[in-house]
Amino acid sequence: MLVIKIGGGAGIGADVYTRFAKDIATLDEPVVIVHGGNAEFSQLCEALGIPVRKITSKSGRVSRYTDIETMDAMLMAYCGKVNKHAVAAFRAEGVNAVGLSAIDGGIAFGRRKAEIRGTDIDGKMKVLRDDHAGTVDDFDPTVIRTLMDARYVVLVSPPGLSEGGVPINFDGDKLALGLAQAMGATGLLFFSDTPGLLQDRHDESTLVREIDASDAESALAAAAGRMVVKVEQAIKAVERGVGQVIFADARVENPVSKALAGAGTIVRSGSRV
Repeated sequence: MLVIKIGGGAGIGADVYTRFAKDIATLDEPVVIVHGGNAEFSQLCEALGIPVRKITSKSGRVSRYTDIETMDAMLMAYCGKVNKHAVAAFRAEGVNAVGLSAIDGGIAFGRRKAEIRGTDIDGKMKVLRDDHAGTVDDFDPTVIRTLMDARYVVLVSPPGLSEGGVPINFDGDKLALGLAQAMGATGLLFFSDTPGLLQDRHDESTLVREIDASDAESALAAAAGRMVVKVEQAIKAVERGVGQVIFADARVENPVSKALAGAGTIVRSGSRV
C-alpha cells in the first residue's frame, strides 16, 4: 500500500484533489491520503483577524504559535473546508472516499508543549505559553484499516490529540511517516508545488534525482528551507522499512502514476545525490 502526502500550499492549485482522484481511481494499490491545508488556514486566520506568530528556536527551526483561537481556526480549515472539499472531489471522480482528522479514532496521539521558546520576527527572545502544538509519536491506524477493509479511500489531516482531549498542531509530514510505518506501507510519496527536491528552491532545473538515505549529511545539505523537515522524514521512513520514498509534483496530471514511473526525487539507501 501507499501513503500519499499532498501539501497544502497555495501553489499546488485549486483543482489538486480532482487531479489526484482521477489518477488514484486507476491504481491497483490501496492508498491512504494525508493532506495539508496551510494556505486555507492562513487565509482564515487573516479573515478572522488572528495574528500569525512564529518563533525560531536555537536550532533554527521555525514554529507557529498555536493558541486556542488559532487551533479553532485550524480545525475549521483543515478538518472542515479542506478535508470535505477533498472528499467531495474524490467522490465526484468515483473514488469512495471518507475524510478524518488524526483526532478521530485516536489515529495520532502525542504530548503537548505548553510553551515554546525562541526569537520572534524582531529577533527578541520570547516565551509563548498556552501553545496548542506538540510532538506526536503514537499512531493507531485501526479506524483507517477498518475503512479500507470496507473499500474506502481515507483522507486524513492534522491535528492530533494530547492528554485531556486537547487537540495539538503537528507536522503533516510526520503524520504521513507515522502512518506509513504503522501500516507497513511499501511507498511514501510527498507531493508539493515543486517537481521534487531542488538544490535551488527557485530553479526547477536543479532537481535532485536521487538521495542516499544512508548519507544523511549530504541529503540534508541538498535541502533548503521547509524541505529540510521533509528530507528528515524521508530518511527516517527508509530507515524504518518503508521501501520507497518519493518527492514529486502535485501540479501535474496523473501525479501519482508519474511519480511511481520515476518522476521527482527518489530517496533510498545506497543512492547517490
